[in-house]
Amino acid sequence: VEDSRKIAKKLDIPFNVFDFRDIFKEKVMKYFVDEYLAGRTPNPCVVCNKEIKFSALLDGAMDLGAEYIATGHYAQIEERDGRYLLKKGKSSGKDQAYFLYRLTQEQLSRILFPIGGMEKEEVRRIAKENDLFVAEKEDSQEVCFIEDNDYIGFIERTTKKKMPNGKFVDVNGNVLGEHSGVYNYTVGQRKGLGIASNKPLFVVDIDVKRNIIVLGDDEDTLGDTLIASNLNWIMFEKLEKEMRVTAKIRYGAKEAGCTIFPVSDNKVKVVFDIPQRAITPGQSVVFYDNDYIVGGGVIE
Repeated sequence: VEDSRKIAKKLDIPFNVFDFRDIFKEKVMKYFVDEYLAGRTPNPCVVCNKEIKFSALLDGAMDLGAEYIATGHYAQIEERDGRYLLKKGKSSGKDQAYFLYRLTQEQLSRILFPIGGMEKEEVRRIAKENDLFVAEKEDSQEVCFIEDNDYIGFIERTTKKKMPNGKFVDVNGNVLGEHSGVYNYTVGQRKGLGIASNKPLFVVDIDVKRNIIVLGDDEDTLGDTLIASNLNWIMFEKLEKEMRVTAKIRYGAKEAGCTIFPVSDNKVKVVFDIPQRAITPGQSVVFYDNDYIVGGGVIE
């Protein structure tokens, strides 16, 4: 906040602060904890963009008389035939459009991404030339509301309780050892399991009801099909028939070729050409048509 205040003063533009702590706690932090307790892996940045930046903040800006809000996301918006499309930013290695797939047409019509067509280095150079002291500020990497990336400690402080230990089992149900609470693990995890084995073991499944975590070989983490719900489409209103796209099953994943099939109004089946590693419930699967976001949903 102080960095922003100083820059606003230097640029001689009005500075306003909105206090969204309550709604952030309810919409983002509670969701984060609830998902881990349910054995799923949340994506708080996607939810924050939907509920805070481009909902609460947008409404607040409109109440001030603004016509648009502008953010520093590396993404681009194009209008085509009366529809707003979301496109990847130009900056290499910064596909922030992934986190924005839940935006509506109304929201997209009110948003500007002024650095979407620029490389990060160019943005830093312009900031430096204009004597903005944040020109060399480090990128934020981890979840913003959790210090030192200690999300286990955050969950336990928030819930004021510790999840009970349970059993590690192999894919055949044989007991391998004891785990320290389901929220300590995520699908595909290899490190930190505390299980002695003559081969690498990976988390294959998390069963909260039975309080067990299934471990298996690397190949056991592979899957070529997923179901996604809680969908949002950007290129069109509704997926009417099967469609060839590429998809990412998490932010850090590479795009992979697949076919998406409508299952119901709010569900799709995704079948990949090549099996994907660690398809993780709770994460967002985002669909692409070249550089454009088709839409996306939450992996069930």
